[in-house]
Amino acid sequence: MNENKAPWYYLLLLILAGESIFILPFVLARVFRPTVLDSFSLDNTQLGFCFSIYGIVALLSYLFGGLIADRFPPRKLIAVALWLTAAGGWVYASFPSYTVLKILYGYWGFTTIFLFWAAMIKATRVWGGSKSQGKAFGFLDGGRGLVGALFGTLGVFIFSLFIVSEIADASINESREAFKYVILVSSSIVIVVGILVWFFMRLDSEKEKKIILEKITISQVKTVIKLPSVWLLMIIILCAYVGYKITDVLSLYAKEVMLYDQVESAQVGTFLLYIRPIVGIIIGIVADRTLTTFWLLISFIITFFGALLFASGLVTVSSTFIFLISILVVSTGIYAARSLYFAVMEKGQIPLALTGTAVGLISLVGYTPDIFAGPAMGYLLDSSPGATGHQHVFWMLALFSCIGAIASLYYYRLYRTKTT
Repeated sequence: MNENKAPWYYLLLLILAGESIFILPFVLARVFRPTVLDSFSLDNTQLGFCFSIYGIVALLSYLFGGLIADRFPPRKLIAVALWLTAAGGWVYASFPSYTVLKILYGYWGFTTIFLFWAAMIKATRVWGGSKSQGKAFGFLDGGRGLVGALFGTLGVFIFSLFIVSEIADASINESREAFKYVILVSSSIVIVVGILVWFFMRLDSEKEKKIILEKITISQVKTVIKLPSVWLLMIIILCAYVGYKITDVLSLYAKEVMLYDQVESAQVGTFLLYIRPIVGIIIGIVADRTLTTFWLLISFIITFFGALLFASGLVTVSSTFIFLISILVVSTGIYAARSLYFAVMEKGQIPLALTGTAVGLISLVGYTPDIFAGPAMGYLLDSSPGATGHQHVFWMLALFSCIGAIASLYYYRLYRTKTT
C-alpha cells in the first residue's frame, strides 16, 4: 500500500462529514430526546420504530452502497449524500405527522448509508495506510464525537436562546419553536460541509486509480465472504453498535431517574459527546503502538462493567457522583469499541480495493441494531416506567458486550501473529 498519505485536511473533512450527516436523524434525538418526544407527540416505542424503519432501508443500502464505494471517488459520493440528508431537515423542521416522520427516517436510511457509509470507511483506510489504522479510525470517531459535541452545544445554546420563559415552565409549543431553529441551523451547516467536501477532499489521480475498481466481480465478492475477519466483524460491530444505540437513553435517564429538567438532560447528552473525542484519540494512538485487536477486547470488557453499574440499580437520584462515573465508564468502553472495530480490518487481511464491498457485507449484520435496538429499548422503557425500565435496558447492554468480548477475543487470537 502506498504510504504517502492524503493531506491532513482530507481527514478533517472526513471527520466533519462523518458526524454532520448523522446530526439530523440521530444526534439531535440523542441530545434532545425528551424535547423530540414532546414536540412530535411520540412515546419511546414510536420513536424506536422510526429508527427501525431507518435501519430496514439502511440494511439494503449497506450492501449496494458498498459496491458503489468501490466504483466511484469517495469525495463525490459523500458530498451528494450530505446535501440529500440536509434536504430532509427542512421536512423535519415542519414537525410532520408520525406517518411522514417514519417516511423521513426511511429516506435518511438511504441518504446516509447508500452513498456515504462505505465511502467514508474506505477513505479513512486510505488516509491511515498500513501502519496508522488505529490512529485514522480513532481520530475519525473521536473527531466525529467532537463535531457532535459542538453541534450539541450549539443546539442547546440555540434552544435555550428561544425559550423566553423559565425552562421548567416552557410550553410544548415554545419548546417546539425553539427546536425548529436548532434543526434549521443544523441543516444549513450540513449543506456547507457538503460543499467543502466536493471542492477540497481530493486525492491525486494515481492514488484514486488504485482504490477504484472498474467493475466488481462475483469472484471478488466470494473472496471477501470467505475471510474469517468479515464474519467476526459482523458480530463485533453488532454488539458494539447496540451499546452505541443505548447511549441514546442517557439523557432520558437523567430526566426520568435523576429528575433533571430538559436543558440539564440535554447537557448530559452533550457531555457524552465530549467524552467521545477524548476516548477516540487516546485509544487510536495507543492501539497503533500495541495491538488494535487487544484494545478492542478491552473496550468490550469496560462496557460490560459500566453496564452493570446502571443495571444494578446503584445509580439513583441521590447519587449524582455515581451517575457521572457510570456514564464515564460505559461511554469509554462504547466509544473505544466504535473507534477500533473498523481499524482491525487491516489486521484481518481485508484488501483495500475491496473495502467498500467488505464494509457492505459486514454492515448487513453489524448494523441491524438500527432495526431492533430502538423498539427493544422503547418496549423495555415503556413496559416498566422509571428506573426499572432503564435497568432492563442496561442488562441488555451487558449481554451484548459479553458476546462482543468473546468475538473480539477470537479475532485477537486468530490475527495476533499473522501479518498482512
